[in-house]
Amino acid sequence: MTSSALALGDVLAANGEGFEAPGLGEFYPEVIANFSVLGVDFEITRITLILWIATLALVAFLYLASRNAKIVPGKLQFVGETGYSLVRDGIARDVVGPRGLPFAPFLASLFFFILANNLMAIIPLAQISPMSKFAFPLVLAAICWVLYIYIGIREQGAGRYFKDILFLPGVPKPMYILVTPIEILQNFVVRPFTLAVRLFANMFAGHMLLVVFSLGAVYLFQVGNYSVVFGPVSALMAIVMTFFELLVIFLQAYVFTVLMGTYLNGSIEAEH
Repeated sequence: MTSSALALGDVLAANGEGFEAPGLGEFYPEVIANFSVLGVDFEITRITLILWIATLALVAFLYLASRNAKIVPGKLQFVGETGYSLVRDGIARDVVGPRGLPFAPFLASLFFFILANNLMAIIPLAQISPMSKFAFPLVLAAICWVLYIYIGIREQGAGRYFKDILFLPGVPKPMYILVTPIEILQNFVVRPFTLAVRLFANMFAGHMLLVVFSLGAVYLFQVGNYSVVFGPVSALMAIVMTFFELLVIFLQAYVFTVLMGTYLNGSIEAEH
């Protein structure tokens, strides 16, 4: 139950000294293909393919769920409508605010996209989420960052939007020397960075735990002697961690979307 193309020889330490734990090489698989566009080099790896498969599966699911919609929904329509209602009512309406409903399609797309890619962490033959590689959450965070700044400028006007960030109302003027740099850092650096890191770190840690317990079970069963007694324990922990990872998968998709909703709320209405 590995998450990459690790051979059994990699599970059993090559030097015969014991278990060799997986490392960062898990997240840097071999390049399947590479090409160049306008002088920019691109590489396709196993993780890239998993991202494409998750995206195509999501598109297919949403198409089938919305095709021939009925008053009494079928199973796919019910799942799709439940997920959309969760985002529309629980985030767009309750978090973003009364003017948040137009953002429901974007927030729902964000939620479903992250969820589909996170689920790949426990899908056989994939067993790694693209979100466990920092570049993917970072791109999503950058898109969200550009959007909430754009919405803030559009709704409040550039002058008011940046004035409220740079000069907090009610703060003594000498304090701006300290407060303004903190606000700039928080709004333009910390927000997108923490948004990306939170998703990445949870999926990265979950993947590593699953790999360690899975490979540990294989090693303990193969090494023989008294170690075989602990093999079932490691295998059981791998199963337990898989169910725990399933919870994290849904939770991280929801948390990322909720945080984006709070940022949009601050962009639509003056925060200070």
